Amino acid sequence: MKLIAEKRSKTDKYDVLRFVRNNGSCTDALMPRQGILPHDLVHYVVESALPLRHGFLSLLARGADARFVMESVHDKANPNVETEAVQAEAIVEGLQAQLWSGAFDEEAFLAGAAAACTARNKPPFDFSLLAMNLKEALYDRALALHEQWHAAPYFSTLSLEFAPQPV
Repeated sequence: MKLIAEKRSKTDKYDVLRFVRNNGSCTDALMPRQGILPHDLVHYVVESALPLRHGFLSLLARGADARFVMESVHDKANPNVETEAVQAEAIVEGLQAQLWSGAFDEEAFLAGAAAACTARNKPPFDFSLLAMNLKEALYDRALALHEQWHAAPYFSTLSLEFAPQPV
């Protein structure tokens, strides 16, 4: 799936992220501007690095509508949301907290991601099964993508390729 981030005018409060599936169909979402990498681009970093088969982007790649996925994954009262979708969302939230703080604290990141899962009555993602440096794989990649996005001029696009994990 191709992600096409469209940076609008300097005065816009939102940019747009278009998700173009391999079959040509697409859906899109507004990306609120903030001082860090936009939330949906943080999903790209997380879901590109971790073995999550049912995260936000994977669900979109398989045909779900962006608004439907956002509403269901963010609904803490919905018991039908896939565990991995909740875990992906929690990891994104934990990484965003690290980006806002301006430094990566692995212990705080893991605690934040675990707490967000627990608040949604889902088990936390088990990072102990991975042999990876979380700072490099997530935080540093998010900073690099933020720099790339921040440097993009207004009225331009940034294209990214996302390959979902096999189901």
